[in-house]
Amino acid sequence: MENLIDTFGEGPILFGLALCIGMVFGAAAQHSRFCLRAATIEFSHNIWGPRLAIWFVAFSAAVCTVQLAIATGHLDVSNARQIAAQGSLSGAILGGLLFGSGMILARGCASRLLVLSATGNLRAIVTGLVLTLTAQASLRGVLSPLRESLGGIWTISGGRSRDLLAHIGILPRTAALVAGGCLLLSVVFALYRGNAKSRTGAAVIVGASIAAGWIATYAVAQNAFEMVAISSITFTGPSADTLMGFVNERELPMSFGSGLVPGVFLGALLMAVITKEARIQRFEPQMPMERYLLGGVMMGFGSMLAGGCAVGAGMSGGAIFALTAWLALLSMWIGAVVTQRLTEGGPRVRPAGTCQQS
Repeated sequence: MENLIDTFGEGPILFGLALCIGMVFGAAAQHSRFCLRAATIEFSHNIWGPRLAIWFVAFSAAVCTVQLAIATGHLDVSNARQIAAQGSLSGAILGGLLFGSGMILARGCASRLLVLSATGNLRAIVTGLVLTLTAQASLRGVLSPLRESLGGIWTISGGRSRDLLAHIGILPRTAALVAGGCLLLSVVFALYRGNAKSRTGAAVIVGASIAAGWIATYAVAQNAFEMVAISSITFTGPSADTLMGFVNERELPMSFGSGLVPGVFLGALLMAVITKEARIQRFEPQMPMERYLLGGVMMGFGSMLAGGCAVGAGMSGGAIFALTAWLALLSMWIGAVVTQRLTEGGPRVRPAGTCQQS
């Protein structure tokens, strides 16, 4: 790694690693139909169905592989932003609720919208752009004062205070063993609910990609001359930075985030082409455009307030047991379930064994 960094520099190495990891994640997410929104809809209908099972497989795989990497000394997340920096409990709660509600209205979270965009879903492309612009406005633009005010209501110091495992006194190897058991049960559950072996396996790869992101950035940070922040897969921040890079720069800045977004898009596109699932999908009369746009705005602001999206906070942050990430994920579930039940006139879950394109 040190020789590669000496030859190419940290930026291009991070970009290349993110591109590869993103392609794997995108292809696996497309094939497995990994989607938090679909899982919450089944849960809101008291259905323990195939999409809920797929989400549990991916989440368990993420926690298991990340904690295994920590336990074996291949990863140290003590300096990760989700652990080391000051966090916001109010931001995690309010942002998570907004994101979960917006996810239902827009029929997909940030990662799912990106994956669907690659398959030709025009609804996802438009909604994703709205989400990205809102996230940028929330991070550095006109909405940033509101985000800072809400996030400052209830804060928590960085370090041990944000480490959930430290609070409950569990070592990484124990967390890895428990998550491994949950993963095995989730795989059995997914197969029992009618998921094909290939889709279930793809869900495992989705979770393992989270660990790959953490390990890759950690390896670069350990050998880099400049300060490199360790991170894993997340979408709202990198999507906003990538869009602004295309708009404001002659050349796209090389970073992990800027490589991740095109990587996921290419991976999902290749999988959609291979499986012959790529097709143009437009806005439908029964699903008005304003619902998607409102959902995109809520997710863009909510993700910046919560410290990440359903994957960035929920999977990447959850896998390292960041307290605010687990709180944000729980709030996303609550916001999604409540919104789905309040909008029951919308599309309902299909029977087990079928997959619905968002």
